[in-house]
Amino acid sequence: MLIYPLFITDNPDEETLIPSLPGQYRRGINKLAAFLEPLLARGLKSVILFGVPLAANAKDTFGTAADDPSGPVILAIRLLRRRFPSLFISADVCLCEYTSHGHCGILRDDGSLNNELSVDRISDVAMAYAQAGAHCVAPSDMNDGRIRAIKLKLIEAGIAHQVVLMSYSAKFSGCLYGPFRDAAGSCPEFGDRKW
Repeated sequence: MLIYPLFITDNPDEETLIPSLPGQYRRGINKLAAFLEPLLARGLKSVILFGVPLAANAKDTFGTAADDPSGPVILAIRLLRRRFPSLFISADVCLCEYTSHGHCGILRDDGSLNNELSVDRISDVAMAYAQAGAHCVAPSDMNDGRIRAIKLKLIEAGIAHQVVLMSYSAKFSGCLYGPFRDAAGSCPEFGDRKW
């Protein structure tokens, strides 16, 4: 089953070509329905949403905007559920596009990853997407233990039977990962992710 990637910005009227992904665009929520209608008519059944915060204050060290109720992913989930009830909606769960440093978690003062805080934060973001109506939450980070943490929060909220949990982090050094980082504006400020 094809899962079509959609890069959703916090500018509702955005429609900007992504140079590293020919033919693909960053879009605001006001551009989504018109773009998707012909694709669904031709048989598209599933999408995955990537948030692309562009506002000056959208990024910080904790990725605070990732689960903002008025952020691009949550707004897109709600819009797509209303407009296209048969569309299967996955939401990429990561912090890198929302952090000022571009890494997939919360860092210690020395620049190393604080896994415990990162897992807690990532599982909170997954819960926000699930509660907004995503059919699938898809963590793409590589933090140890985040699948268990997400699953436990879904169970505790009583919605684990309604939401698919799909980890797809094995692509961290693949040739498509660089263009996706460019599309989502999540290139790391330092280091790399080949660890």
